[in-house]
Amino acid sequence: MFDYSKMFDLSGRRALVIGGASGIGQASALGLAAHGAEVVVADLNVALAEETVHQIKKGGGKGAAMKIDMRDKANIEAAAQSLGALDALVVTPSINVRKPLLDLTDDEFDRVVDLNLKGVFRVLRAFAPAMAARGKGSIVALSSVRAQVVEPGQGVYAATKAGTLQMIRALAAELGPLGVRLNAVAPGVVETPLTKQIIENDAWYRAYADKSMLKRWASPAEMAGAVVFLCSDASSYVTGSYLLVDGGWTAVDGRFTPPLPKRAG
Repeated sequence: MFDYSKMFDLSGRRALVIGGASGIGQASALGLAAHGAEVVVADLNVALAEETVHQIKKGGGKGAAMKIDMRDKANIEAAAQSLGALDALVVTPSINVRKPLLDLTDDEFDRVVDLNLKGVFRVLRAFAPAMAARGKGSIVALSSVRAQVVEPGQGVYAATKAGTLQMIRALAAELGPLGVRLNAVAPGVVETPLTKQIIENDAWYRAYADKSMLKRWASPAEMAGAVVFLCSDASSYVTGSYLLVDGGWTAVDGRFTPPLPKRAG
């Protein structure tokens, strides 16, 4: 009989969170640890990753830090070799260059694609085979609402997020028969280092807040629930999905609120 009380219990499981030093990655690591997982926090900045591990241990959890550079094939493969089969893998890092598409240089285009899209590919190629051989595992990659809707200045970023989604879906189809699930989480506007440029511009910040149904930005912690769900048995029949965590951003069209009659009472 299925034990509903343990749907989100990750006790005895090991998870790797790449990008776990800050933002959504850090929140994901803390969320997974809070539900019992032993979490390996990986980042370019190992000192900051150690701070996340400190928070995990302070809360009674288990964790360790390591360096992973998603742009470095050898580094990723060495990390996969040392860690072996994982129960869960979460991939969060991204960069963006906010410029009109026709003004992007080849170098700027390549830098965004190399981390956001090819970096995810390198990680999948290195870590997924051990899960497949073991016959189980959950992989979560951070996509974005930009995989579905775009705005000026986000052309290459949006392309990488759409590419990540489709790559995740393709591998989900390929590894599903082997017991491995892959899903993409699509945040809306979240207060992270990546969105610092917008946060510091009051008009821009407010406009983004108003676009969501909830009329506010999300905190990184509000993304952790989706990650925990997708890494747990609560989502055992969920794979190839695009899970929107966007405050209703993509469900509303246009930038104009029509003058509707006031509610009675």
